[in-house]
Amino acid sequence: MPPLRYTHAIVARISETLKQSSEFNYNLAKKQHQEFCSLLREVGLDVIELPPDETLPEGVFVESAAIICNGVALISKSDNLFRQREADSMEIILKKELDIPVVNPNITNALLDGGDVLFTGREFFVGISNYTNEDGAKAVAVAFPEYPVTPIKVSGNKRLKYYVTMAGPDVLSVSTSNYCQEIVKRMEREASFKYQKITLPEENAANMLYINGTLIHRSPAEIPASYKVIKDKIDTPSRNIDINEFGQFSNGLTSACLLLRRWKSIRNI
Repeated sequence: MPPLRYTHAIVARISETLKQSSEFNYNLAKKQHQEFCSLLREVGLDVIELPPDETLPEGVFVESAAIICNGVALISKSDNLFRQREADSMEIILKKELDIPVVNPNITNALLDGGDVLFTGREFFVGISNYTNEDGAKAVAVAFPEYPVTPIKVSGNKRLKYYVTMAGPDVLSVSTSNYCQEIVKRMEREASFKYQKITLPEENAANMLYINGTLIHRSPAEIPASYKVIKDKIDTPSRNIDINEFGQFSNGLTSACLLLRRWKSIRNI
């Protein structure tokens, strides 16, 4: 299967209400997010920047709000009022502003968070976590019937894509942590296809973005041991960025954007 190609990224600017402690540096987080948006443009994406919503502190983490595949969007479902409002707002933007079809499997008890949904280009893995349940995984299967969908148990307070992302076509990015390795073993047992892996020493290094032939990962200051492994083991062109401030409340790089491919033009918001 040819690698996924993206044309656009949806991001949301950081709200000042993300300040959750006196140690959080809002100005630094805002600067890092701006640099992240610039990097997405540098790798060839049209970046659609949504304004900050001061009533939604975690609105910058747009990944949670939807799953977009093959030009169709599935909106997330949450039992957290704020996160559900983010998803509802994203649904309006996708349908009315961007003309992206939205599917609704209408599964009553579904809980679904985009950060738990990993699309490999061949199949979906859906983390069953504090944020996504079996009915949420069923919603993914109904929305995208052309692909196999495999539920994967994820314990604790993290989403699946904190532990596993794509580092290239058919290449999983994982870490050496015991818990990540348990998840990967479950995935390998249930997968419909075979994948290669790159295994990184730091757990938070596993969350990265592979966009149109370029790998985006955290900076060497954040993941020094993993940075060396990436440079030694991967021939793919790569870029690194520091997201330690705004990334502390999220999965990491994937959390701050929704990637999609469009053939029609999208007007600015």
